[in-house]
Amino acid sequence: MNPVVSEWRVKRVWLVGASSGIGAALAHALARRGARLALSARSADKLQALGIADARLVPCDATDAASLAGARQAVIDALGGIDLVIYLAGDYVPMRADNFDLAVAEQVVAVNFNGAMRLAAAVLPDLRPGGGIAFVASVAGYRGLPKALCYGPGKAALIHFAECLYLDLAPKGIGVWAINPGFVSTQLTARNDFAMPALQTPEQAAQAIIDGFAEGRFEIHFPRRFTRLLKLFAILPYRWYFPLIRRFTGG
Repeated sequence: MNPVVSEWRVKRVWLVGASSGIGAALAHALARRGARLALSARSADKLQALGIADARLVPCDATDAASLAGARQAVIDALGGIDLVIYLAGDYVPMRADNFDLAVAEQVVAVNFNGAMRLAAAVLPDLRPGGGIAFVASVAGYRGLPKALCYGPGKAALIHFAECLYLDLAPKGIGVWAINPGFVSTQLTARNDFAMPALQTPEQAAQAIIDGFAEGRFEIHFPRRFTRLLKLFAILPYRWYFPLIRRFTGG
């Protein structure tokens, strides 16, 4: 369904949201495989702390279209083009109806969804057959979950956006990937006050993403023992889904 990406040597890859978590782990993994990297995040210091000597560091704010446009030009100038763009920037705040905060919710959606659209707008003219753009969404975007009142909707929109983009770009040989992790141990998931089944490390997540690119699928989801269960839940009628997800999550 997508171009197979298995030979990373000299691939020109731009990671947006590379300073920590999955983004940082993926940056290190791709550097070891010889990719030519451009790394972006808001904090130049955190990018520098990654210690990836040959990477081009391009600080930017994914929620700001002008900042992204400037970063895109810097990446083009440094690498001479872009083969693959991966949007990893994300935010997460547990939220339910009894503590709904509109300003916080809008900020989470701005990072998780609007930033991805802004990145796509910046790089679509640069994408070529054999390459493409990937978005890190979440299994929380499959269907509604407790405590995901502002996180889940943005991720659901991102999955939908990737699906629509795929329909337009696949006939041109340009890949679009939706990456849907389960629970990964990061600073964001540390905010959870509940047990996280099948919790993975950022390094495990990075390896799963690399394996997914080699499979040529549209969706990269992991760990599959967990994500397949949520996929099953997602196709159930609401009268079954709501009671089951409450029992499964304790919510």
